[in-house]
Amino acid sequence: MNQKKRILAVDDEPHMRRLLEISLRQAGYEPIVAENGRDALTQLRENNIDLVVSDLHMPVMDGLKLLEAMQAENIGTPTIIVTAQGEISSAVQAMKLGASDYILRPFDLETLEIAISRALSVTRLKIENQFLREEIDQDSKRLIGSSSAILKVHEAISQVAKERATVLVAGETGTGKELVARAIHQQSLRKDALFVAVNCAAIPSEMLESELFGHERGAFTGAVKERVGKFELADGGTLFLDEITEMPISLQAKLLRALQEGSIERLGSNRPLNVDIRIVAATNRDPLQAIKDGKLREDLYYRLNVFRIDLPPLRERLNDIAMLSGNFLKKRNISIDDSAMHVLQTYAWPGNVRELENVLERAAIVCGGHLIQTQHLPADMHDANNISARQIIKTVDGNEIPESLSLPDAVQTLEINLITEALMQANDNKSRAAKLLNISERTLWYKLSRYQLTNNE
Repeated sequence: MNQKKRILAVDDEPHMRRLLEISLRQAGYEPIVAENGRDALTQLRENNIDLVVSDLHMPVMDGLKLLEAMQAENIGTPTIIVTAQGEISSAVQAMKLGASDYILRPFDLETLEIAISRALSVTRLKIENQFLREEIDQDSKRLIGSSSAILKVHEAISQVAKERATVLVAGETGTGKELVARAIHQQSLRKDALFVAVNCAAIPSEMLESELFGHERGAFTGAVKERVGKFELADGGTLFLDEITEMPISLQAKLLRALQEGSIERLGSNRPLNVDIRIVAATNRDPLQAIKDGKLREDLYYRLNVFRIDLPPLRERLNDIAMLSGNFLKKRNISIDDSAMHVLQTYAWPGNVRELENVLERAAIVCGGHLIQTQHLPADMHDANNISARQIIKTVDGNEIPESLSLPDAVQTLEINLITEALMQANDNKSRAAKLLNISERTLWYKLSRYQLTNNE
């Protein structure tokens, strides 16, 4: 992060305060001074302080009392204690109270710089480690498949990964949009920094701004300590904003400003923080329709839609199901027989890859950890396949379909007929037609384009 770190120097001697102020400014930091622990505590309550350098002995409130007060008020700002040669025991006590480090008087600028750099690095690592523990199970997941549709996605990822451009990933729920974002990050020049994901639909709107931009202590009721937002956490890396159309319009304006200016402000602060991040956004809606519906700002859409990747639904890459299933089941050392695989490959998968994983996890439990057979799959999957087959036979030009007709062709014909019927019943209202078909509006628009059912109006 390019923003200067703000360091609070606490000492009761004016000469030492001035020396620390000059030294910190020369080292590239933004210094703030306080003459005792009480004044320092006020500064910590009211300002965004990155680190404290405090003398041990001061009137009113000394360094140890300051640490105790910070601990009591849950202020986790890293603190370096300055002490004399004969006071090592006091320095040890300070470390027990939460001090990050201590340095001995007299000290030179280099010693101070090393201590500050070490304390700030440890703080950053603690934040990253906490985040990585939550995300570690995601790293083993990857985009799997060999179909032409998924190979095109891999090609698009390779094209854009090493660029700085923002990326918009569009696809139905469960198609693997986050996996695409992770793949872009892993192939980018930012791969050694963090990949940070935020699901805009899963976080209450009143909390989302704090989640993204962070907040200062006391910024609102319940903000008992400062919070590092996802923008700060992703500095130098990639920020993935999932379900971007679910973000409140008012917050979209702030997001747009952050992207344009390359800086943010925590809630409760007016100090800008510069951030260097790569944005990958995703949506399960048709973005243009979302703009019409007032769900997405048009200017934000154009800012995000520099490079777009469309993810195909699973029903359009049925050949990948065997590979996807094998990858999931090999972790459990379980196999699946041909009949069960046939059911998987002829099912419509409205929930896409996520639904496939859930079905296989259930089947692995039901089969007792051995071989998955047809009877271990959900009954409604068999019913859905049988109903679809019967409907197909009766709906193509009113004639029965020969048994030799391929299933993909028959399914396509059924979809065209059902979409046409739904549009007629809905008076060509796409939103109502999508509800009748029990699919998303984006899916409907995709199929209208694919089957060339759109008019030229």
